Amino acid sequence: MLSQKDQLTELVRELESRNHIFATDPLLITEKMKSEKETISKESGLKKLQRRAQLIDSNGKIAKTLAKIDTRIKAIILIMSVVWCASGFTGLFALLQANVVNFFYVLVCLLGFHTFMLATWILMTLFTKGDKPTIFASFVSPSHLIRGKDDITTSAVAIYEKQLHHVGMRWYLGRISHQLWLATLAGMLIALIVLLMVRDYNFSWESTLLSGQTIATLVSWMAWLPNLVGFPTPSPEQVLASQQFATQMTEAANTATKGVSSYEWAMLLIGSLLMYGIVPRAILWFFCALMFNSKKMALDIKLPYYQKILDFWSRTVTDEDDFVEKSSPFVAPTATIHQGNKLVALLEHPHANPDWYAKTLTESATEIYNFGILDSRDDMEKLIDYLDKNEVQVLLGIDANALPDRGTMRKLSKINAKSSQGLVVQLVGDKQDTQRLQQWQKALSEHQIGLFT
Repeated sequence: MLSQKDQLTELVRELESRNHIFATDPLLITEKMKSEKETISKESGLKKLQRRAQLIDSNGKIAKTLAKIDTRIKAIILIMSVVWCASGFTGLFALLQANVVNFFYVLVCLLGFHTFMLATWILMTLFTKGDKPTIFASFVSPSHLIRGKDDITTSAVAIYEKQLHHVGMRWYLGRISHQLWLATLAGMLIALIVLLMVRDYNFSWESTLLSGQTIATLVSWMAWLPNLVGFPTPSPEQVLASQQFATQMTEAANTATKGVSSYEWAMLLIGSLLMYGIVPRAILWFFCALMFNSKKMALDIKLPYYQKILDFWSRTVTDEDDFVEKSSPFVAPTATIHQGNKLVALLEHPHANPDWYAKTLTESATEIYNFGILDSRDDMEKLIDYLDKNEVQVLLGIDANALPDRGTMRKLSKINAKSSQGLVVQLVGDKQDTQRLQQWQKALSEHQIGLFT
């Protein structure tokens, strides 16, 4: 997953795309941070974007929503671990109710399904891409953990959902899976130790197809790892004696096998649970944790949204390659609305009123073509292509709080040059800052583009 600072930065981007009203105006913060004198490298640019998001979230409301989701995800994982541990404890406690138990039956109940699922996970990890969320993703999906219809909550949930589909999340979800299995096995181990401490068990084995010597050989193979770490295990004689005890449930047989110790069988059971159950799961848990950290998501600052901000911060006042300094009045030419066909469009930001241009055009337009929002490079190419084929005057609505930066002015100059009847700019929005209006007046006057006020 993204770090907390990256999540906050990405959530601010998501909210800006939804026209959310922040505690502090993002445009003012962006313009204020431009004055900071530093070279915008990849690392410093990321840190500056993170700090920008923190300044925009001045009341901490966005950060609190992210923290709430993160806390609930961690809480649900903890609750699931406790439930899995309790289920393992209860299951083994119910299994070991008799004083005489079949060793292999108990062992299969302990490790049979676990071993099958462990092998399945390894095979799926080796032979699948893992770019799709597993069943565990539904348990940690924030859409099930938090309710709310406000912009902040829905946007935060959407960001978490995107992260669940990241290729690195397979290791995060795998870590959760191994954690739950470890909780289950830990519950079994606790129950096993407690019952062996307070009850006297006799272990036996039975087989129709396998001989006693074959069973003794299997036990010796199985005891290799527990023996390696110091667990005592049954000898071949004790294995054969346990079969005799299981098949001759008479008083004489019981007396004959009094010397057969159940201690070795109990230690083999505990050692098998540890070495073939808990230890492999713990190793895979650490492996998934390492892989998740190595493939951790990073904020993609190459997105157009971030690049536009970084470009604005890194721009200088003059650009000798593109523009020549010239003295011009600080007032934009008065817009002239010609008779004839019109094309209307909004630059980058939508407007609440779909007929925002109605008062400007009044009855001067024979036909009005609403282009929509002009945002991407493809939009610009479509507009230029339309202007090449049609004689229209362009009315471009721009957010009154937007900055007349160099990239924006290049777009306006290109549209003005391509439009047969010229370009008229109209600043739209409820609140118009006087200083920002003067900036637009100066910029438009330099390019001889009319401003409708």
